[in-house]
Amino acid sequence: MVSPVTVVKSEGPKLVPFFKATCVYFVLWLPSSSPSWFSALIKCLPIFCLWLFLLAHGVGFLLAHPSATRIFVGLIFAAVGDAFLIWQDQGYFVHGLLMFAVTHMLYASAFGMQPLALRTGLVIAVLSALSYAFLYPGLSGAFTYLVGVYVALISFMGWRAMAVIRLGGAAWRWTELAAGSGALLFIISDLTIALDKFCFPVPYSRALIMSTYYAAQMLIALSAVESREPVEDYKMSKAN
Repeated sequence: MVSPVTVVKSEGPKLVPFFKATCVYFVLWLPSSSPSWFSALIKCLPIFCLWLFLLAHGVGFLLAHPSATRIFVGLIFAAVGDAFLIWQDQGYFVHGLLMFAVTHMLYASAFGMQPLALRTGLVIAVLSALSYAFLYPGLSGAFTYLVGVYVALISFMGWRAMAVIRLGGAAWRWTELAAGSGALLFIISDLTIALDKFCFPVPYSRALIMSTYYAAQMLIALSAVESREPVEDYKMSKAN
């Protein structure tokens, strides 16, 4: 098991651009009422830095680990989704929703289906159903279905991320905790968006949404470092 100190020493420097970009976003705090390509760039910059974080481990690393590649591609779709959401009041909210739906499918695929953890899945399914039931009165038109599908996808991603967490035993890996924590923060961020948009104004919603979102993406990107599926194992699993 790799110690947290070792992780900080090895991965911390690679994340410095991400932390700086995140600080730039919160320091500038560009008004959401005036969307522009500059504000889109500032919002997406931390995600761009997470691309660089994964690329810093080498293109060969990404090519050799399918799960890491899927997380990298998921971050690309997330950045596009972030850009669409800058113009959500101009009719691009659904476009952003679709981009993040693809992101969640890629992340779920990266986390894999082993172990299955049915009890964890059942708990998440019940909580997701209750969340959708709470949102339902505020939904109308296509959002009635789109939000339902999105809730199902992010819940599935959360299940697969949390299913791998094993806090005891010699097989414990810090990246598993990073994946589960990242998925949970992502769910909190998106639930805050949904409550604020469809139910009632959430105090300090933007700060809550973006802080949990950036933390979630960082943790999920970090989980790819100790990738769970080397290319040799991946090819063997496909052959069986």
